[in-house]
Amino acid sequence: MQRKASAVWQGGLKDGKGSISTDSGVLKQTQYSYSTRFENGVGTNPEELLAAAHAG
Repeated sequence: MQRKASAVWQGGLKDGKGSISTDSGVLKQTQYSYSTRFENGVGTNPEELLAAAHAG
């Protein structure tokens, strides 16, 4: 099985924003930001997705 995903980040660390997409369509331009990565912002982040993949 092969699966692909992509992530795009635009802007600086604190004022930037990003999106994550997967070939399966489960994630389609899912937004993430400094707040979701390093604070308690609502939403997901790449690290949380890696943790879920590892747990699976």
